[in-house]
Amino acid sequence: MAAARLSYDRGPSTPPLLEATIGANFAATVDKYAHRDALVDVCAGRRWSYAELQTAVRRLATGLLRAGIEVGDRIGIWSPNRWEWVLVQYATAEIGAILVTINPAYQARELEYALRQSGVTMVIAAPYFKTTEYTTMLAEVAPRCPGLRATVFMNTDRWDELAGSEAAPATDQAALNAIAARLDSRDPINIQYTSGTTGYPKAATLSHHNILNNGYLVGELLEYTAQDRICIPVPFYHCFGMVMGNLAATSHGACMVIPAPGFEPAATLGAVQSERCTSLYGVPTMFIAELGLPEFNEYKLNSLRTGIMAGAPCPVEVMGKVIERMHMPGVSICYGMTETSPVSTQTRADDSLARRVGTVGRVGPHLEIKVVDPATGETVPRGAAGEFCTRGYSVMVGYWNDAEETAAVIDADGWMHTGDLAAMGECGYVEIKGRIKDIVVRGGENISPREIEELLLTHPDIVDSHVIGVPDARYGEELMAMVKLRDGASGLTIETLREFCSGQIAKFKIPRYLRIVDEFPMTVTGKVRKVQMRQEAVEFLRGQG
Repeated sequence: MAAARLSYDRGPSTPPLLEATIGANFAATVDKYAHRDALVDVCAGRRWSYAELQTAVRRLATGLLRAGIEVGDRIGIWSPNRWEWVLVQYATAEIGAILVTINPAYQARELEYALRQSGVTMVIAAPYFKTTEYTTMLAEVAPRCPGLRATVFMNTDRWDELAGSEAAPATDQAALNAIAARLDSRDPINIQYTSGTTGYPKAATLSHHNILNNGYLVGELLEYTAQDRICIPVPFYHCFGMVMGNLAATSHGACMVIPAPGFEPAATLGAVQSERCTSLYGVPTMFIAELGLPEFNEYKLNSLRTGIMAGAPCPVEVMGKVIERMHMPGVSICYGMTETSPVSTQTRADDSLARRVGTVGRVGPHLEIKVVDPATGETVPRGAAGEFCTRGYSVMVGYWNDAEETAAVIDADGWMHTGDLAAMGECGYVEIKGRIKDIVVRGGENISPREIEELLLTHPDIVDSHVIGVPDARYGEELMAMVKLRDGASGLTIETLREFCSGQIAKFKIPRYLRIVDEFPMTVTGKVRKVQMRQEAVEFLRGQG
């Protein structure tokens, strides 16, 4: 009897990996497609050809050098999606500064941690977004960040001075060329904060080689060319926007289209229509919101052909509507994590509907994947569940200044242990079964329960707290806080709990549900049984109607 086939697969070795830095790759694209559209900010009413974008990027890069920024310095960007964000992404790459991307929803506590942990030298920020005043929050936090030397707000004279203009000194091309000659594609170029099980977010550090190749190869599987126009409503601070969006575009000469600073379904479809976009990105909840617009049928979306849906499982009925009603037969499902730049598996344009909704595709080029027994590390047979691991060009440099945490997830052979429970089918397609790590994924956002639990323990009436994910039709999962109160405490409600959390953590991390309990289910060794807690929570919510 033949031995069972193991859950291991390797991607093709074509096309070859790019060995250039992001700046060099961008320059090569400009040489080919100088007069084609590179960037359109629909909301701002501005657009750039590749030649114009390169000029703007190099002026900003020169401004950063004049401001004293050096290779390896960390520059934070705290802003929703807007054209300045793109300039900062490519200008920092030109001079070898490490871009620290900060979630626009962060509150002061989270912002301070990111700035201090990564040692940010300069922050470039929007003045505000929605109801959050970034100017006020940075003024509060800056004195507690000893490495922070400068704060620059967009739409101010300081930004204009930094970014340059026709009246400002010309680009210092000689200085930029000298730096370019020193840079290596393996140099770190980006730090992204990703929630882990240890409380505060961890700083995944990514190189030119990591993210440029991931954007390029994802784009290759989407069959991108310079004719494509990519509508990017997903956030730039995350790999979905800046890698799968921006770098996939600029590595192919395609156009980046920003529909709005934050996701707005009508603005997104309006941008697709007005800019004749060929590709559209989003998490399933975004596509659901777009399809649910009362005026959906009035939008002309026949320019679309492809796109990416990622961040959460896609219901079959939604995928069917995206393919048929949104004219996206080539829409792709991608799976990955920030630590892998991000994409490890992807469906292909000719994959069936069943594979697009039942799996996260198969391994990408130049990558290896396997599913292992979490206890033994042995590769399991095809069809058996285990921990998903990946190896190759996409695996991060490591967690910034945290060798111990890095060693905990990247083994001696270079395998990234994702913490996700998966099964690989006979044809190599991967199905994600759940998470070994205790992360809640709400609408594509990875949320660390421990970070919220630690905040709840500062509430005067709470003596113990645990946060779990419970199923939700719209977001995939929602947060429930289960708490024990001090003796004699009463009156805690979900409304007062949310009020307590407001302004201390991002809104998407604030629990939707609250359960007050006398005890938590425990194992015989004294560990909280969160699996049982989730089961009980589902029954509790079902009973609430």
